Amino acid sequence: MTDNLVYSVDELSSSDLMIDARYAGSRNGNSSDDPLTKLLNLSNQGGFRIRGKRNDPRLIALLSSMEDLDWPDELDLSTGVFTYYGDNKKPGRKLDETYRYGNNLLELIFERQHSGDRADIPPIFVFTKAGIYRDVIFRGLAVPGRIGSTHNDDLVAVWHASKGQRFQNYRATFTILDLPEISRDWLTDIINGMRASDSEHAPLEWMKWVRSGQYTPLIAKRSQPIRSKKEQLPSSKEDMKMLSILHKHFESDPYAFEACAAHLVRVCLPDTVELDLTRRYRDGGRDGTGKLRIGRPETSVLVDFAIEAKCYGITNSVGVREVSRLISRLRHRQFGVIITTSWLHDQAYKEIVEDGHPVMILAGRDIVELLRETGLQDSNALTAWLNMSFPLNEV
Repeated sequence: MTDNLVYSVDELSSSDLMIDARYAGSRNGNSSDDPLTKLLNLSNQGGFRIRGKRNDPRLIALLSSMEDLDWPDELDLSTGVFTYYGDNKKPGRKLDETYRYGNNLLELIFERQHSGDRADIPPIFVFTKAGIYRDVIFRGLAVPGRIGSTHNDDLVAVWHASKGQRFQNYRATFTILDLPEISRDWLTDIINGMRASDSEHAPLEWMKWVRSGQYTPLIAKRSQPIRSKKEQLPSSKEDMKMLSILHKHFESDPYAFEACAAHLVRVCLPDTVELDLTRRYRDGGRDGTGKLRIGRPETSVLVDFAIEAKCYGITNSVGVREVSRLISRLRHRQFGVIITTSWLHDQAYKEIVEDGHPVMILAGRDIVELLRETGLQDSNALTAWLNMSFPLNEV
């Protein structure tokens, strides 16, 4: 983030909001460093910040570290969709009884969205932590929902388990609008008490959504990176422990990992309608074949894919030989999935990306993230699940 446009603390009260710009706070080493207090006249604590009354906010700022493994907020740059988790992140409270009322705020926003009262939904500004003191990066102006979402899936209560206790939190879906900058004039009107939709400085794309409900997402063309070994493996000790447990469970019978790999592929590709494993030792370079449904059920298209599963320790990488083996057996209009408890060697990864082969890579870090998505949040839960779901004497 060092190349971002940076606004100093002295510029905060007069600056516009620019996509991916960094807004620097002071350097006192305490909560007074928070730049949002001067930038938008907000409080200096919490992931939910509002200007106005709790039941009638005029402006909302959502702040995320994007580093909470249990509650992984996500900004998909290729679709403009922002997934944000509420503030009931520990057991012991009801879903809507959080200290800073963040989940109540989500309920209010989406209730107005569902009833069509979009003019009463305040602008929602998304920020992420920059990792430098308390500086923040502006990610965009968000509105509730996304293209194709409904009241059944844009705000969902999800279950979580921590230390043997179960509790719920909200998962909210937003769309970042295609607005490269937000003018200070509009911000000033809102800060001074004017309703955002009444301001003559309100941006056109936001007003278009207010009036019609039509989304115009900010979409960035995706370039596929060549991930390093470090980027393909878990970064935390607990996640690395989970990956090690998974590998050791199947180490004595690596072929048994194929059934687990098939399950993980289904988690990653939930619209998979068929997935069959090939016979041991006679798989012809493919450990499984499947069909992915694209589109609505009545008018969908089925796309064939093949899976190559490798249960390796992290000291061994998947190399060019294994990758070439899968690619050579992909038929026209098929894609491949390589899933491994290890990582892809840089030469193999480079061959896939630079030659444009239709192969999806699920390395060690991806596997742990998929496991967490299914509710397996620690090594104990993973061990119990493996013993129950994939007992080696029955695989």
